[in-house]
Amino acid sequence: MKKWIIVMLMVMSSSVLVARVEISAAKAVLTGADQTHLYLPLLKGKRVAMLANPTTIIGTTHLVDSLQRLGVNIVKVFGPEHGFRGNASAGTVVSDETDSLTGIPIISLYGKKNKPSKEDLADVDIMIYDVQDVGVRFYTNINALVRLMEACAENEKELLILDRPNPNAYLVDGPVLDMKYRSGIGMFPIPMSHGLTIGEFALMANGEGWLTNKMKCNIRIIPVANYDHDMPYTLPVKPSPNLNTQQAIMLYPSTCMFEGVYLNHGRGTYFPFTVLGSPELKGIYSFSYTPTSIKGMAEKPLFMDQVCYGLDLRNYDVEQLRKSKKINISWILELYKAHPYKEKFFERLSDQMNSIEVQIGVGEFRQQVINGVSEEEIRKSWELGLSAYKEMRKKYLLYP
Repeated sequence: MKKWIIVMLMVMSSSVLVARVEISAAKAVLTGADQTHLYLPLLKGKRVAMLANPTTIIGTTHLVDSLQRLGVNIVKVFGPEHGFRGNASAGTVVSDETDSLTGIPIISLYGKKNKPSKEDLADVDIMIYDVQDVGVRFYTNINALVRLMEACAENEKELLILDRPNPNAYLVDGPVLDMKYRSGIGMFPIPMSHGLTIGEFALMANGEGWLTNKMKCNIRIIPVANYDHDMPYTLPVKPSPNLNTQQAIMLYPSTCMFEGVYLNHGRGTYFPFTVLGSPELKGIYSFSYTPTSIKGMAEKPLFMDQVCYGLDLRNYDVEQLRKSKKINISWILELYKAHPYKEKFFERLSDQMNSIEVQIGVGEFRQQVINGVSEEEIRKSWELGLSAYKEMRKKYLLYP
């Protein structure tokens, strides 16, 4: 069986140049970073900055370390949520520092500022973005990417994107964000699971005018080789502290919505996003676990040091999700029905993340669940926006 795949793409404002070669479906997936022969010539003699985190690797070596050894002049690194080396808890402010391994200045984009300043980019010729994404709206890497695109556009810097597979690329589902619920975990009118690689998302953000004042960023993309959207892909490095297993990554599009309800979803355990529970479900479910404070993961989890009862999804067959191509909303419907204090279910504590409206991105979901609306009817309410998004998405796809 043979497939066509894009091996290099250049985007200069709105122009697109595409080269294709015929490849065998059996060849190994190569990330953009792996294909150094395609981008090292672009870096020669230039002052390079990068937005990077622990997923920014070639093989088992961090790309920053690899490029330094190859003689690339990396003048600074920008760090997103969790920091450059990935040792900060979710939502924790990250400070600027000097990397102890390389001596390179690290500028945090998850602290006092969220995008590079004019001064930050004054001594930079080209910017590299290489951060693993997991394909959902509320994963903040896409926000960091768009802000970086804005900074590059404002300061006339070229942005090189080294693309990586999206482990949830098979899944395009969930309500499209109603922009009145726009927040730090939902900035763009896309569904909960958007089905794009980071390179494809960058093309969409440019093409749909999502940058401030509809600016256009001058981007080059090194696409993933030997890859398509339906291909299973196991991440070689955990993308963030609480997505620490492949099971969590695959369940994340379905279980992250529990950030918006009065249930613990595994934060404060070593298996976040794969268990769901509450002390108030004692006697209804036999499975139990106890959230605790875990530095670097969740230091003040909901129901800390209390025994929670509920669902254990650690051995759930995620192939069911792949076959259905749907987010699982049956778990939230089941747990609401089982909860003895329904008035509490959607009332998240004031210091605990976000409301269900902000999390799922639409206003009617809460009332639909309360009213016992069927899953089929809930999904029908998503159809109009989701269909329009799927049609728009086709313009920006780099892979089959």
